[in-house]
Amino acid sequence: MTSSVRGPLDGIRVLELGSFIAGPFAGQLLGDYGAEVIKIESPGEGDPMRRWGITKDGASLWWPAIARNKRSVAIDMRAQKGRALVRQIAGKCDVVLENFRPGRLAEWGLGYRELAAGNQGVILVHVSGFGQSGPRAGDAGFGSIGEAMGGVRFTTGSPDRPPARAGISLGDALAGLFAVIGALAALAERHRTGAGQEVDVAIYEAVAALMESVLADYEIGGVLRGRSGSVLPGVAPSNVYTAADGVDIVLAANADSVFRRLCDAMGTPELKNDPRYREHGARGVNMAGLDAAISTWTATRDAEDLLGTLAAHGVPAGRIFTAADMLADAHYAARDMIVRLAASGRPDAPMLGVVPKFGRTPGVIATTGPELGEHTRQVLADLAGVGADQWASLVAEGLVADKPEQFSEVF
Repeated sequence: MTSSVRGPLDGIRVLELGSFIAGPFAGQLLGDYGAEVIKIESPGEGDPMRRWGITKDGASLWWPAIARNKRSVAIDMRAQKGRALVRQIAGKCDVVLENFRPGRLAEWGLGYRELAAGNQGVILVHVSGFGQSGPRAGDAGFGSIGEAMGGVRFTTGSPDRPPARAGISLGDALAGLFAVIGALAALAERHRTGAGQEVDVAIYEAVAALMESVLADYEIGGVLRGRSGSVLPGVAPSNVYTAADGVDIVLAANADSVFRRLCDAMGTPELKNDPRYREHGARGVNMAGLDAAISTWTATRDAEDLLGTLAAHGVPAGRIFTAADMLADAHYAARDMIVRLAASGRPDAPMLGVVPKFGRTPGVIATTGPELGEHTRQVLADLAGVGADQWASLVAEGLVADKPEQFSEVF
């Protein structure tokens, strides 16, 4: 089989094991870039993401996006025969992506040693809460726990309130991104050596990797960075300001040259040489007074007028977008960031487009999330040599299925 998606990973085959968000999000990205992604699901229920989040008629509105460009293969991995089929498929894959609890694949005879014995070049990408080693390796770990241990929760929110979270699954998404980065790096190394390897992604480490200089700030600088609301301490002006029509905009003019342009936009050129604001460090110390002056100015003009003036003066600014803003925005549309595809006979499902953009080998969203087991028979025939008689036996034993009506819950 070859992927119908053309992109820089065209010709790469990925086997996705596991469920929920972190691993499947990595699989989504690899599929966006042109890889053929084969997703193994359990017969009868499939990935819980089929029913998670906002639903319509019992089906998740998230599923069409997180499972796009994937083939669904329903195999009972709890059974030895089912695991043998998965091992055969893995033998013809470049990357195996999994997010089970550490040790589970090895228990099933699907660990790296077993997979590499039949496929020397296989790259096994693990995604877990705490990694494959260490005292907490065996603990259950969701993205929210990784966000807490990774440090981002402590620094998110207002200083007078408990730690907050982003309104998305940030830890899982970051782990998925690092899983893709790791897979691509391993593929590049395999191109030189011909050998595969394991890639170990821990959710808490994916979060911690983004925490800038917090360790050195604390150990050497004596500063424990915590929650600071809508600003970063010492960085000004960079805040949320309200326009006359009640619209909140984010304005970032913390670089010296940009601040001077902001002064021109505000009609207050005298602030350029004011010792309280002239240099970056001084602006950080006097943030409150500067923010008050900017807020007074923004409160006199509507958002569109403000944004036009700021753009004309080269000052970075923008309104805080909602989903409605994204769907209506001309720049999103021009960049192909809003994609609509029919999802299994349902109305077109808007989803975000492929990131990044490739000039010569663009990724494509060819299909939305598949029906449960939609590709089981084809994949087993092509990659595991399963003929009609063996197929009938597997179906009779309840180990596989490929038609939606065979399942109790379907998308």
